[in-house]
Amino acid sequence: MKSEGIDMSKRKIVVALGGNAILSTDASDKAQKEALKATAAYLVEIIKQGNELIISHGNGPQVGNLVLQQQAAASKSNPAMPLDTCVAMTQGSIGYWLQNALENAFKKEGIEKSVISVVSQVVVDQNDVAFIHPTKPIGPFLTQSEAHEQMLLSDDTYQEDAGRGWRKVVPSPKPVSILEYPIINQLVENGVVTISVGGGGIPVIEAENEFVGVEAVIDKDFASQKLAELVEADLLVILTGVEQVYINYNQPNQKALTTVTTKELYQYIQENQFAPGSMLPKIEAAISFVEHNPKGKAVITSLENLGNFNTENAGTTIVSCLLYTSDAAD
Repeated sequence: MKSEGIDMSKRKIVVALGGNAILSTDASDKAQKEALKATAAYLVEIIKQGNELIISHGNGPQVGNLVLQQQAAASKSNPAMPLDTCVAMTQGSIGYWLQNALENAFKKEGIEKSVISVVSQVVVDQNDVAFIHPTKPIGPFLTQSEAHEQMLLSDDTYQEDAGRGWRKVVPSPKPVSILEYPIINQLVENGVVTISVGGGGIPVIEAENEFVGVEAVIDKDFASQKLAELVEADLLVILTGVEQVYINYNQPNQKALTTVTTKELYQYIQENQFAPGSMLPKIEAAISFVEHNPKGKAVITSLENLGNFNTENAGTTIVSCLLYTSDAAD
């Protein structure tokens, strides 16, 4: 296998930001803008290398907090907005923050580049089993007793989230298509940086020849994978809290994965190496992108590691078995 790292020159790249990268503990407007200001500085490095960039982002903490605000202020004359509308609202707010941060970063670097946020509707199957078994965590972390209290007071479901606390869970159907992908692709091919499928996109189903919003949240990694597939991206970058994916995580025999094939990842999944609701969706999204685009690659790494893409420290790179064999033959 070649080891000179990933050549990112002149590529169409989808970068998926996590909602927790935007909001950690301070949910204020000011704090989230400051977080995205730092994020924009890393993203600009991709632009400086001559690439075309599509940015997606999560919204788990933000949409959860917004739902709580809506419920707390709800009245007969001013009812709470449903979840699909809350997703749209956070698409707008986070898109605005990130768009503004990138525009300022471009100005600072002397880059003449336009950036725009696209309110994105993602089609899901109304018969998806996710509507029966909600699994997608949103909102703040609660203690077990707080979560049980909330479940007694409402019809909401709460689950323990990867040892970090308890969170509300909602249906998370898989994306089938993205209504706005043709215009997103057109914008990118005209050199416009686009921010799209925010929060996994606004979930809609097709019913009686119309698209109708539904109460759900789509996993942003799967939505990003679907977008990357539809626009025929060269690279899908999924950002997380660690520089690389590990097997035997936090154990004495922990091992970082550098370049790994989809076949190897399937084996690791069978071994339960990746936590559901945490690393597993990222792995599954990366596999799906590579399988639908065998010439493409997926990378899982941290935001801080974006600058190392042209080195051997480029996070964990996922490739198809065919691509791995071809490179090895060279």
